[in-house]
Amino acid sequence: MFFIYTVIYGILLPFFLPGEILKRPKGMRKKWFSEKLGFFTGKDGSGAVWVHAVSVGEVMAAAPFIEALNERGLKTVVSTITDTGRKVAQTRFPGMPVVYLPFDIPSALGRAADRIRPRAFVLMETELWPNAINVMAGRGVPVFVVNGRLSEKSAAGYRRLRFFFKRVLSRLTLICVQEDVYARRAASMGAEAGKVVVTGNFKFEMKPAGRIPSWLEKLPEDAPVVVAGSTHKGEEALIVSVYKRLREKFHGLRLVLAPRHPERVPEVEGELRAEGLAYLKSSGAGEKEGPLSEPVIVVDTVGELFRVYSRADAAIVGGSFACRGGQNPLEPAYWGKPVICGPDMRNFPFMGELLKAGGALMVDAGSLFEALDGLLSDGGKREAMGGKAREFYLERSGAVQKTIDAILGYLKID
Repeated sequence: MFFIYTVIYGILLPFFLPGEILKRPKGMRKKWFSEKLGFFTGKDGSGAVWVHAVSVGEVMAAAPFIEALNERGLKTVVSTITDTGRKVAQTRFPGMPVVYLPFDIPSALGRAADRIRPRAFVLMETELWPNAINVMAGRGVPVFVVNGRLSEKSAAGYRRLRFFFKRVLSRLTLICVQEDVYARRAASMGAEAGKVVVTGNFKFEMKPAGRIPSWLEKLPEDAPVVVAGSTHKGEEALIVSVYKRLREKFHGLRLVLAPRHPERVPEVEGELRAEGLAYLKSSGAGEKEGPLSEPVIVVDTVGELFRVYSRADAAIVGGSFACRGGQNPLEPAYWGKPVICGPDMRNFPFMGELLKAGGALMVDAGSLFEALDGLLSDGGKREAMGGKAREFYLERSGAVQKTIDAILGYLKID
């Protein structure tokens, strides 16, 4: 079955390859292609734990896990799929080897494994690359899934190919998942019961790295701030229209917009210009002299959003109004900020508990204005909601330690 998968993958790859190459800056294309073929020049891991985190969210979630491994004296190598994920990993872990995960072809993966010589291969969350798993397991390298999650849609797709993915899952050493529901879905795909353990969600362990962006300090101290984080197409227009109405009541109100994908910043700028709103990009805000007078700040830098939430009076979680399953509500919760989301938060099963705890509000597009108006008008309500969000965050910590305890035995480390 792995041979058939490899043949199909090899047939399809040329159709996607040109676009993948061309979407990268010219200076990065050769390096990207070389690493995708498994040539990791100067990336000798020498027995490191190889952690694969596909993009920004997974890299951020992996941070406390990687730090815990390093505290145990274990070296780590990080691989990503996306350019933004790579950039965040390089910033978050200076000096640590960061590479692109090779194509899911045995020869490329074999070259990479020869170079890194991993003592373990760790896949974050939902990344099930059949050949990567099979090649590592075939070399005697234990393969773990950590912080695992699986949407019902993804699980249904895997179940349709259960005859194949049951074999893939059999090559895994251990599957550590966030919630009971994910354990049940893994079992429905053919995972052996003894290999699945619920250890919790790493996102409850995340802590912001680095200093608070200097431009936040240039916002007027008495100005209320709404931060809309990880927004998707269509959501900025909704949020801007609501902001313009709120601004009539709350003079000096500032809006911070952080698109989920940085390449969409020009599109967001165009929407702001069309609405007649002055704005400043975060990359230039820190260099500006004196207080920032622009009503809107567009975050065009990667890896700052977590820290930006620290200045919010209210936080809007993107991806929840655009039917994308929502983005991480725990970053504002960490700072004790009230969270507002749209109706679609299916990627975060714990969201119902956060809503029940009183740390968040779920509204539709037509109710967003009233929700923000209520929070901005009542400091006591903001503080109470933020406090409940922070308490919710702290009560659910411990996932990293449980995961470390679960896998260290397989690595023969005390």
